[in-house]
Amino acid sequence: MSDRPLDLVLFGATGFTGGLTADYLAAHAPAGLRWAIAGRNAERLEAVRRRLGGDVQVLVAESTDAAALSDVVRQARVVATTIGPYLQHGGPLVAACAEAGTDYCDLTGEPEFVDRTYLEHHRTASRTGARLVHACGFDSIPHDIGAYYTVQQLPSDEPITLRGVVRAGGAMSGGTFHSALDQFSRAREMRKTYAARRRAEARPEGRSSRSVSGKPHRDPVLGYWLLPLPTIDPIVVARSGAALPAYGPEFRYSHWAGTTTLRYAAGGAAAAGALSLAAQVAPLRELLKSKVPQGSGPDPARREKSWFTVDFVGEAGGRTVRTRVSGGDPGYTETAKMLAEAALCLAFDDNPATAGQVTPAQAMGDALLARLQAAGMRFETL
Repeated sequence: MSDRPLDLVLFGATGFTGGLTADYLAAHAPAGLRWAIAGRNAERLEAVRRRLGGDVQVLVAESTDAAALSDVVRQARVVATTIGPYLQHGGPLVAACAEAGTDYCDLTGEPEFVDRTYLEHHRTASRTGARLVHACGFDSIPHDIGAYYTVQQLPSDEPITLRGVVRAGGAMSGGTFHSALDQFSRAREMRKTYAARRRAEARPEGRSSRSVSGKPHRDPVLGYWLLPLPTIDPIVVARSGAALPAYGPEFRYSHWAGTTTLRYAAGGAAAAGALSLAAQVAPLRELLKSKVPQGSGPDPARREKSWFTVDFVGEAGGRTVRTRVSGGDPGYTETAKMLAEAALCLAFDDNPATAGQVTPAQAMGDALLARLQAAGMRFETL
């Protein structure tokens, strides 16, 4: 793809998180980056281009126009997109990238969308050489690359048990909230698509990797009360474990939200249950969506006060390792940073030879870890 005129195209720059991603690229991209912002509204894109300055180009393509999308992605080495919910808006762009052999990354935390992409486009992308890398924001880079960082410090010839415990202070993005509600309302379809992928996907030979759940309890090592966290993150980590031998012959990962008191854990469980029930009723679901609109977000002062940590406890061969990934505002600022660095990593770094639908750790591993550390995210062994 070295003869393509653009290194990177960003879809969604007129939205809030997409705008932050564009700002990050304009401020931190390497000199000479050939890039463009793309979307359906030329006037709004031009306004973003004027704000960014520099040599960024504008490309116009409707998300449902297959021909226009094909024209755009064939100009680029990498496409990044923040346009969600992805189950509604993302399919045609993934299809265009898979067919064109163009690398792709997004912010989705929607398991059904990821599994559909695998079923519909993994084989094509494997043939053309495209790397389709989902979940390149807070879902799921801190967890996936954090698990990758941790297992490097454990013996690869022993079974590995790993748990990740998430704590955060910050607002959930509107796009994430809308996607979560849609996923709650499609539990049956999500299970069906997951089962279809399981039937189609090859298993690693002589190894096993899976995510495991459990009941709320107090962590004896970390001291937090743990609440099972049913996000896409444990699925992504387990898929990295299946793809990479460093995760040992038997890899098990559990994923939790951590709270300091039992009262907070009980409140979190009750709130999650109520949200899941509310999502089943279409009028109530739409009302909830209206309370957290897409395309908007907190001001810089509030984002500056936001934070996240993911603590990992890994055990293998009688050895225990504790690590932590931490950073600033998870829903917006750090998510924009992670997507931008993932896109640049795909475009410029010496990554493993992969193709098809792959996880962030599988596609970029050490190179992305180094980029995130250089960008200010902390990966520590405690």
